[in-house]
Amino acid sequence: MTQTVRGSVWEATTNVLVGFWVNYCANLIVLPLFGFASLTWKNNVFIGVLYTGISLVRTFVLRRIFTKIKSQHV
Repeated sequence: MTQTVRGSVWEATTNVLVGFWVNYCANLIVLPLFGFASLTWKNNVFIGVLYTGISLVRTFVLRRIFTKIKSQHV
């Protein structure tokens, strides 16, 4: 059974949204430990949204590649 495009979008979106919040909270703790000044929450969210978009595209593309490979080997 292969994953549908819609299923891939749903999985990638869920994965990335959870990752966004984990990353956001981790940045609040980790960055100051390395001497980086805390950014405003708006800047943190903006940076997070940029990386989230990149991650969403990466996750979706990789999922579709692996789904195609798997369907060719069945």
